[in-house]
Amino acid sequence: MENPNAVVSPDERPQEKVKPLNHVIIRFVGDSGDGMQLTGTQFSDTSALLGNDVSTFPNYPAEIRAPQGSVYGVSGFQVHIGQTEIHTPGDEVDVLVAMNPAALKTNLSSVSKGKTLIIDTDAFVKKNLAKAGYTSNPLEDDSLESYRVIAAPITQLTKESILDLGLDNKSMNRSKNMFALGMVYWMFSRPMEHTLNFLKKKFAKKPLIVEANTRVIKAGYNYAETLELLPNAFTVLPAKMEPGTYRIIMGNTATAWGFLAAMNNSGRELFLGSYPITPASDILHELSKHTHMGIKVFQAEDEIAGISSAIGASFAGDLAITTTSGPGLALKTEAAGLAVMTELPIVIVNVQRGGPSTGLPTKTEQSDLLQALYGRNGDSPLVVLAASTPSNTFNFAYMASKIALEHMTPVILLTDGYLANGSEPWKIPDISKLPAIDPHFAKLHDKNWEPYKRDKETLAREWAIPGMKGLEHRIGGLEKQDVTGNVSYDPQNHELMTRLRREKVERVADIIPPLTVDGAQEGDLLVVGWGGTYGSLFSSVKYLHETGYSIGLAHFNYINPMPKNTAEVFGKFKKIIVAELNTGQFHLVLQAKFPEHKFLKFNKIQGLPFTVLELTEKFKQLLTNQ
Repeated sequence: MENPNAVVSPDERPQEKVKPLNHVIIRFVGDSGDGMQLTGTQFSDTSALLGNDVSTFPNYPAEIRAPQGSVYGVSGFQVHIGQTEIHTPGDEVDVLVAMNPAALKTNLSSVSKGKTLIIDTDAFVKKNLAKAGYTSNPLEDDSLESYRVIAAPITQLTKESILDLGLDNKSMNRSKNMFALGMVYWMFSRPMEHTLNFLKKKFAKKPLIVEANTRVIKAGYNYAETLELLPNAFTVLPAKMEPGTYRIIMGNTATAWGFLAAMNNSGRELFLGSYPITPASDILHELSKHTHMGIKVFQAEDEIAGISSAIGASFAGDLAITTTSGPGLALKTEAAGLAVMTELPIVIVNVQRGGPSTGLPTKTEQSDLLQALYGRNGDSPLVVLAASTPSNTFNFAYMASKIALEHMTPVILLTDGYLANGSEPWKIPDISKLPAIDPHFAKLHDKNWEPYKRDKETLAREWAIPGMKGLEHRIGGLEKQDVTGNVSYDPQNHELMTRLRREKVERVADIIPPLTVDGAQEGDLLVVGWGGTYGSLFSSVKYLHETGYSIGLAHFNYINPMPKNTAEVFGKFKKIIVAELNTGQFHLVLQAKFPEHKFLKFNKIQGLPFTVLELTEKFKQLLTNQ
């Protein structure tokens, strides 16, 4: 008797039935309880293991459990895989897997005509159609005739494959995402081994769940194999990547690991004082896994306690971190000013999200830039950095730590929801080859030590750890007398100290790299971006430059201070446009700092990243209207 769970390996499939693709964009969508994030992550990880370049974009509702079948409860995961270098999760979707009518309704506009829809027909009942706002069934009214529709009774087939296991109806329904994943694995010649091993490990204490999901994913794979609507499968060959050891990594994880590397290379213990907040909480979760390394993780009762505990840990000599998102940064501002006044090194991570107030907790935005730069009372400058890809959050977490420890200043590191939850392949670095970190410590043998005596080059004051004999001192929020650190109300001293604190931050420009330009090094149009918009901006500029347009991209990771050659770069282009996911905050900063230039702007505030298509259309319009 033929084994119903046997599958044809992609390697055993006749090659004439497999069509190679350069890249493909797949989106899995369903209810927030349908496991779409897990499904997308498994497809991404498997593709990365096959050597594909990968970029992902999870998109989920803010509600913990939105009403089933509602349009605002739709959860999605988009993955872009390719044999060429991938910089974005992609614009138009090639394959949409829709588990219910609401998922189809809210995502169909992203699918081009002629592309593929995989639909669970069991969910298209009258009640669900009404919740999604359909007046008729799109599977029956010819509204989908322009697409390649694969309509499958996924829920029913899932139950049939595990009916004998004795699971309740709810438990059986939970496995239907694996059926859809099996279909897509067959469609794109992906092996199932990685997911099967994942299931065994994740549900090691629940063998029945392992058996159910194993059966279901194989059933979905076999169903796609025998389905006449799928005349052939596809494959995406491995990408040509720099030799090394890679793993696929999410932005929040990379951020946490950047701090671990900084702890190792600085010789300082790491302290994290944070209050959980979406989408920054995963940094707290990740670092809490590594307390065996001596990390101290404190889940505070609120945002103020989080940053205040970090300041205390910094005073005690730790590499001190606090993490948050937009509303939390607002609550941390008074204590951030205390860190400026005491000139203690801390790193404040702000994973930006849609605002104001609670706003859009699970959507991305870049609207906290002005808050990071100026959102404190008094003249209280600090260093502001911005990561630009999920993987380079590692590098900028490391650099934020280096700058804070060596220059005795608070540093704000800006990421965003798009970077935090997105993932891509990351080449694991040799941490011994990262830039050295040399904290600016006071020495026990120093004679006539003064707490605010400064280094001549950096203007950083010395860091004296409590308990060091001869280096006893007090610090606080009141203005300090130059050199001695005593409380001072002298007007001239206040102005001097204010200017010294600002100059100290500006001198960080001496150690940051110059601003580089992708594409044309001079010419008609310079696109300026910062932070997480890099992938979309780079892809658009690269396409236009290769098409023959005189266009370049200057992308900022160092916001305050800016690279020393910024004015020089700006002077080489006729037009400059600043593209950002807000109403124009970096545009405002640049226009004030470089008034000799007229900066154009292009903005989007929808909780979504830029698409390459909308950027290309805008830039082409500027280039053709000289």
